[in-house]
Amino acid sequence: MFPQLLFSTFLLFNTYFFQFSIAQTCPPPPTCPTISPPPRPTRTVTYVRPRPPLYDLSLRLLPRQPFNNPGPLANRARILAITQELKRNITFDPQNYTGTWVGNNYCLFKGFYCDTVPDLNITGLAGIDFNGARFGGNLNFFRFITNLPDIAIFHANSNNFSGAINQGLNGLRYFYEIDLSNNKFIGGFPTNVLSATNLTFVDLRFNNYVGTVPRSLFNFDTDVLFINHNVFNRTIPSNFGNTPALYLTLASNNFTGSIPRSIGAAWDTMTEVLLLGNKLSGCLPFEIGYLNRSTVFDVGSNRLTGPIPQSFGCMAKLQILNMAHNKFYGPIPEVLCRLPNAFNFTLSNNYFTQVGPQCMRLIRLKRLNVNRNCIMGLPFQRSAADCASFFARPRPCARESTFNIVPCRLPAASMRTRTVSQEDEVPPSPRSYSALIKPPH
Repeated sequence: MFPQLLFSTFLLFNTYFFQFSIAQTCPPPPTCPTISPPPRPTRTVTYVRPRPPLYDLSLRLLPRQPFNNPGPLANRARILAITQELKRNITFDPQNYTGTWVGNNYCLFKGFYCDTVPDLNITGLAGIDFNGARFGGNLNFFRFITNLPDIAIFHANSNNFSGAINQGLNGLRYFYEIDLSNNKFIGGFPTNVLSATNLTFVDLRFNNYVGTVPRSLFNFDTDVLFINHNVFNRTIPSNFGNTPALYLTLASNNFTGSIPRSIGAAWDTMTEVLLLGNKLSGCLPFEIGYLNRSTVFDVGSNRLTGPIPQSFGCMAKLQILNMAHNKFYGPIPEVLCRLPNAFNFTLSNNYFTQVGPQCMRLIRLKRLNVNRNCIMGLPFQRSAADCASFFARPRPCARESTFNIVPCRLPAASMRTRTVSQEDEVPPSPRSYSALIKPPH
């Protein structure tokens, strides 16, 4: 009786172990049971894409030398008056901008750029570039900007601007680019910026904004949204996926909670998203796999955990993936390592336990970094005691049944063994990482 019981126990254990092994290597198909993918997420806000041009695309707004004799100037008296008011309030001007603000031709003022006002067919003030001017004094520049009715571009990073952003930006009909980064703004999110409904570029990084970000931010129609290096906190609003932004940087704030499941609704626009350096927690939603246009996905240095969803195998354009310095665990999915454009995948400082042959290939090519994990047989891993301590505590995830969902037909390159060398691919040149570099002040 006892030998029969022992044999039954052994058979049951081996059956469980076999099923567990199959689950850990699943997919690729047809090994896995067929799972019907859920419907693709849809936005609750619709946008007109592509945008109609706000300014004649043949005009070169910046940089452009001003005309010595531009002829009639639009809103000349109004612009000259507000410029002289600003000049009186500036107490520090190390680059002598204000010394050039003399005469009646504002096109000759340093930092001012003129071009043709489309519906007036005369010269107007199209751009302001105060980047790096290091102005000091009572600038009150939102009173200034609202008196520039034909302005299209306003760049003022790396100054000492502060104060409230007042209403009235909706009256600037051509205004499509604002850069207020690396200043001294404080308080809550400047929601009045969102009244400028033609903006395609919004840069508020490296300030001291605090508190929550409004839901309306992700219903705002813009192409570039940089709000990194502030002190925003609480959770990311649940309508996160409504944003049509191509480049989105929320890095180095104090956001908490999980990544909203709605992120999948941005499948047709989101190109680069940086969420690193926050306090995000929980497991990754499988809906991230819908981001089939994303080339950069960075959630490094958070408190995220759980396995990598198999849906990541649908991110066919992904070039740069950073998940380092979190608490991810489990096997690294082979579908991730088969992605056709994998260039720099950083999964270090986690608790991953297994890699397959495709991942080993990327490791040899130095395109996958798995240092300081719990992968037996690889160098530079955590100690056995460290790994045992981590896995001694149960770490469940919500919606665990979704981790094996693959909501796409896997790219052909992910279904075969690739023979990529380091010489046959052009290094990616992501745009959003430059937003993490603080401009010189």
